[in-house]
Amino acid sequence: MRLLVLLAAALLLTVFQAQAQIYGPYDGYDEYGGYGYDDPYGAYPPPPEYEPPPRYREPYRERRAPSMRGTAGTIVIATREHTLVYTTSRGEQYVYPIAVGRAGKQWYGSTRVVSKRQHPEWRPTASMRQKNPRLPAVVGPGPSNPLGTRAIYLADGLLRIHGTNDPSSIGTNASSGCFRMYRQDVEELYELVQPGTRVIVQR
Repeated sequence: MRLLVLLAAALLLTVFQAQAQIYGPYDGYDEYGGYGYDDPYGAYPPPPEYEPPPRYREPYRERRAPSMRGTAGTIVIATREHTLVYTTSRGEQYVYPIAVGRAGKQWYGSTRVVSKRQHPEWRPTASMRQKNPRLPAVVGPGPSNPLGTRAIYLADGLLRIHGTNDPSSIGTNASSGCFRMYRQDVEELYELVQPGTRVIVQR
């Protein structure tokens, strides 16, 4: 009798194991990482606007007090301090923490805002897609978009100030040359600046 009970238990255990499904770890959460979110040498025209806005939020940090003087109507980026300061035409200053380019991807000099785009698409460059074949040709607006909800195009579209889907990178050297901001910050700056605004990138 005991032998029959043991055989029945072994049979049931075998059936349950056969029905069980085992899933390996999902590795698709970081599909767009590792090769830089934005390539300063990969110019493309700003895509059409997108509505409605994506429903997601990013953490917000308080702004730091400005450590530099800015010319009225000018954006000044202090690369080492990971700080962007916009001084309005009336002398008011808005100071934001940012992420800047990695070593070898940083740019310094003077440029200007050439255009702006709400809910931009992200188009990986050919070199990015060659390094990572899983990258799609276009990433539409939403939480997976590395440009976030706003993009401010600089230097004829070669550089951008934009949001990010990786807010933990703010305050670090993380991009391929562009400047990342928190969502609330880039949306505020987007409303403040207009095409033609001068941008000075300092070391």
